Amino acid sequence: MKGVIQMAKLNQHTIYLAGGCFWGVEEYFSRVSGVLDAVSGYANGRSETTRYELIGQTGHAETVQVTYDASQVSLREILLHYFRIINPLSKNKQGNDVGSQYRTGVYYTDDNDLPVIKQVFQEMSEQYGQPLAVELLPLQHFIPAEEYHQDYLKKHPKGYCHINVNQASTPVIDASAYHKPNQEDLKKNLSPEAYAVTQENGTERAFTSPLRNQFEPGIYVDVVTGEPLFSSKDKFDSACGWPSFSRPISPEVANYKEDYSHNMERIEVRSRAGDSHLGHVFPDGPSDKGGLRYCINGAATRFVPKADMEKEGYAYLLDQVD
Repeated sequence: MKGVIQMAKLNQHTIYLAGGCFWGVEEYFSRVSGVLDAVSGYANGRSETTRYELIGQTGHAETVQVTYDASQVSLREILLHYFRIINPLSKNKQGNDVGSQYRTGVYYTDDNDLPVIKQVFQEMSEQYGQPLAVELLPLQHFIPAEEYHQDYLKKHPKGYCHINVNQASTPVIDASAYHKPNQEDLKKNLSPEAYAVTQENGTERAFTSPLRNQFEPGIYVDVVTGEPLFSSKDKFDSACGWPSFSRPISPEVANYKEDYSHNMERIEVRSRAGDSHLGHVFPDGPSDKGGLRYCINGAATRFVPKADMEKEGYAYLLDQVD
């Protein structure tokens, strides 16, 4: 009876996500906090029944039924996770898998979900600068896959997977929560050095940033928008003269561009929401931390100590600094 009461308290919702091979998509979402169940299956084909050997003929997409507690994770967050693990511009191909059964799609059963879904689709289309190759349709039917396919990567941890399922534990940082001020406000509120670095692609002098020797627990946010960029747990002393990190706090918050300025060939790192110039990334970081060194201008970031994260709205990232 206790279990029944607990289940009744859940704000249970379901969405159906096609993202290529369902083994990886199922495993990924099974690890997302707030997801109650993830089931592999086949959706939106030309018939109401099929099986794995038939999907090439029946036109179904490998799809995962994601059931989640909306009081713990929102549909928007679920969709941001989804777009993290797919190539939304690729038609009928994800990873090494090719065919209409590997198409991408979001299939819904509740019309009330449509405004949220359409908003995320619009944002992603604007981010990529072109229409998405992701279907957005009501669910016609869903056939659970054979038992062999359920929890496949839990049964076969070294089995094939086209996505990094470990990213499920990496926080989703919603770009819509962080807005870039206009140039007038930026000039008024940023220090001259911060403005020169973030808006004019400048570089602060080596060994001058007070953040270079800062190793207190906390996060480093974009000085322009407040978007979280790096965690103290990924910071290390590289002796290069600038604050150094092994990775961003979440892969989505950094954008990359080729930089041939000053007769050098480098990869520039820019913030996502603010498009701020942050610094550059180099392949000479600690091998035990992934081998990358994000060489970041201290003037492009603001440090938020762990003790202040909750009051500044970053409580959802507290587990990322320990």
